[in-house]
Amino acid sequence: MESRAGHKPPASPLLSFRVCLGIGACLSPPDEDAATAQQTRDMAKKQNLKRQQDLKKDTDKLLELATELKQYVDKTNENMLSLEVIKKAEAIEKLAHSVKEKMKGQ
Repeated sequence: MESRAGHKPPASPLLSFRVCLGIGACLSPPDEDAATAQQTRDMAKKQNLKRQQDLKKDTDKLLELATELKQYVDKTNENMLSLEVIKKAEAIEKLAHSVKEKMKGQ
């Protein structure tokens, strides 16, 4: 049986029952809302886990870069500033900014 405009009715009317209030809001069955909410929570949890893994990787890299920078600086004196020191400091600055943004959750 087909309804108007050539659309077939749902297999089970109970599974697709929605009540629309006429103000742009519709109420879905509780199971659908719960499933959607759970899916949203699961997705947020996965994103947070990925962000945490990225933060760990980035902070490990920051530590490595900072250690290298210290070694370079220890080898220089007040009359000598290596281009490597400047590049390393810029890399640290860029990575630190990235870590800061990730910590904000952006």
